[in-house]
Amino acid sequence: MEELDIATITKRSIHGVFALVSRTFIISIFSLVINLLLGIYLSPAVFGVYALVTAAIAFLQYFSDIGLAGALIQKKTDLTQTDLSTTFIIQQCLMITAIIVALLLTPVISRFYHFNRSEMYLLDAVIISFFLSSLKTIPSVMLERNLRFEKLVIPQVVETFVFGLTAFVCAVMGLGVNSFTFAVLARGLLGLIAMYIVCPWFPTFSFSKDVAKRLLSFGVPFQLNSFLALVKDDLFLAYVGKVLPLAQIGYITFAQKWAFVPLRLVMDNVIRITFSSFSRLQHDPKHLGRAVEKSLFTLALLIFPSLVGLVILAPLFMQIIPKYQKWEPALFSLGLFAANAALSSFSTPLTNALNAIGKIKVTLYLMIFWVIATWVITPIMIFIYGFNGVSIASVIIALSSVGVVVITKKYIAFRVLPAVTIPFASSLVMGGIVYFLSTRLPVNLFSIVIMIVVGMVSYFSVVLALARGEFIADLKIIKIQLLKR
Repeated sequence: MEELDIATITKRSIHGVFALVSRTFIISIFSLVINLLLGIYLSPAVFGVYALVTAAIAFLQYFSDIGLAGALIQKKTDLTQTDLSTTFIIQQCLMITAIIVALLLTPVISRFYHFNRSEMYLLDAVIISFFLSSLKTIPSVMLERNLRFEKLVIPQVVETFVFGLTAFVCAVMGLGVNSFTFAVLARGLLGLIAMYIVCPWFPTFSFSKDVAKRLLSFGVPFQLNSFLALVKDDLFLAYVGKVLPLAQIGYITFAQKWAFVPLRLVMDNVIRITFSSFSRLQHDPKHLGRAVEKSLFTLALLIFPSLVGLVILAPLFMQIIPKYQKWEPALFSLGLFAANAALSSFSTPLTNALNAIGKIKVTLYLMIFWVIATWVITPIMIFIYGFNGVSIASVIIALSSVGVVVITKKYIAFRVLPAVTIPFASSLVMGGIVYFLSTRLPVNLFSIVIMIVVGMVSYFSVVLALARGEFIADLKIIKIQLLKR
């Protein structure tokens, strides 16, 4: 495995961002269309079942890796074939155990949620996909470690298109929940084939106890952190699925999914790159702090206006698409989940930076706090406000992001206000303009397009007015790096 200097890290990080952004642009347009169509052909209850099944299986996924992939990426020294093979052997042993547990729990899950035969087929399909996904771990780590995201995006694009097209065709055929069953299987199989085409790797089955011990010292706390995130989100959704009707689970899933679209499209991509980049910069505090500031600014620049526009325009879309009016009860939660997403857009990158420099125990304590807060506050909010209580609680808990900033500053020298103030102010101005237009223009698709265009122009105009010099300087750096081979 190759070692990288600062110049190479910078170049590949920028190339990686653009590779993932270009992928995101392609699949986001595709996914947007597919989700709109699935929202027409499939009922809220079907979406609710899919959310519950994936949440239940995701619980086992965290025992199939125990953070070894993260440990390989974060490792300060170069990787060896023994590192990779040891990781693969441990992971597959864990995977077999997890699958056995999943099969044993299948009847329990079925009785708990009163699943019918079709819904059980979906559960089986997700278990199979769960195994196929584990076989992609080592090739994925190899690409991430060397910041080769331009190759890593290829299997992801294949998976997105296969899943979306399969689900849509099956939904049109009236297959209901089976639409997700066939889509999950097709995505898992073709995604695995695509991964090994772009990054062939074969295990040597060499195992080292010393390597295993070293990797587990970081991997176990890292995965425990991820597992607690699962308890906080997916496992809690499983609990909510028992106390609320499936239709209301569908509303919660719908609102959260759309509110988190900017996070999934932008933040997840940046986080994936910056974890590798920050890990390679952990020996250089000055460059690390600067990289953290740039990542915060980039996320705020793209996410803040997207969330403001989403909240303002969502009711208009529901007016012009009659079959989408069934989702109107989810609008209140959509707005609150959007506020949650805005706060998460700068707290998540900071916990990511702490993990990258090895402060895994710090983020573990933070996650323990968030888990306790979720399981205490959310049931109370559900009791008072019904299904909208989930989004209300999410905003209350997300306010703790301020504490994340304070804690991170103890280990990394960076400035947060200069990174988020300008995007925040520009988004407010844009939101005011778009809202004003929404009250004056007729509600139709052409008017919405006008509002989007005017919103984008007004937003970037304000950004340039407030930070023209820095913005143009950053663009020049990006241009130079993109022209390098």
